[in-house]
Formats: sequence, C-alpha cells, structure tokens
Amino acid sequence: MQLRNISYYICVNIKISQFSAMPKQKIKPTESELEILQVIWSRGPSSVREINDELNKNREIGYTTTLKLLQIMTGKGLVTRTRDGRNHIYTAAFEQDAAQQQLLDKLLMGVFGGSAKRLVMEALGNRNTSPEELEEIRKYIDELKGGES
Repeated sequence: MQLRNISYYICVNIKISQFSAMPKQKIKPTESELEILQVIWSRGPSSVREINDELNKNREIGYTTTLKLLQIMTGKGLVTRTRDGRNHIYTAAFEQDAAQQQLLDKLLMGVFGGSAKRLVMEALGNRNTSPEELEEIRKYIDELKGGES
C-alpha cells in the first residue's frame, strides 16, 4: 500500500513538473482565463470553489461559470486537473513568468511594432508611476547598460 502511494506521488509530481516550464504551444488565454490563472499563480493549486471564491472578491461570477472556464482551460492545456477525493484541483500548466514573456512578446510585436521604447513610454504615460518605481526602472536600465550612471 505504501509503495503504491509513493509511486502515485512520483508520477503526479513528474507529470506536473513537465508542465512548469515554457509551454510548447502559444498561450492564448482570454481575459477571464487570465483572471483564473492569476488566482492559481497567487494561491497555488486550488479547487473550483477556492478559485471561485477568490474571483468573487472582485466581481460576481457563478460557480458553474468558473467550472466551465476551468474545463475549457484544461482542454486548451492552460491548466492541469488532478483529483483530491471528490474535488478537482487545478494547477497552472506553466509558470507565470513564461506566460508573461510570451504575452508581452505578442503585445510588443502586434501593437507596438517591436518597439520596446514605444511600449515603455505608453506604459509610463498612462498611469501614475511612483518615484520608487521610477528609481527601480532607472537602476534596471543602468544594469542593462553595464552599470553606467
């Protein structure tokens, strides 16, 4: 019995670790799917109820709507699903950094014609950037330039 549980644990962890790197296919989540991914990335593996409760903190969304979105996301390969008793536990199929990089590249090429300058200028011009954030950006730019000030 113990060996069987250990084998299951190893198989599940290997399967999950296979999905944690950069996805092979292009990530194409809808806005609602991105909301769900944000919840999973912040909470970790979660049940439908846990995800739905978190989503309802911002806006009202029905349990069955959340369930249907998760089923669609499973089919798209955006999340994986495992059983825990009667509950299904959903895990993001890839790391947040990988998704952000792929979506940013798509935005950069599709909307800003590949111009990082235009993207940054638009991002900084459309909201109030704190002095702390500007200082962090300045330091990052200095690092990219090789430490020049």
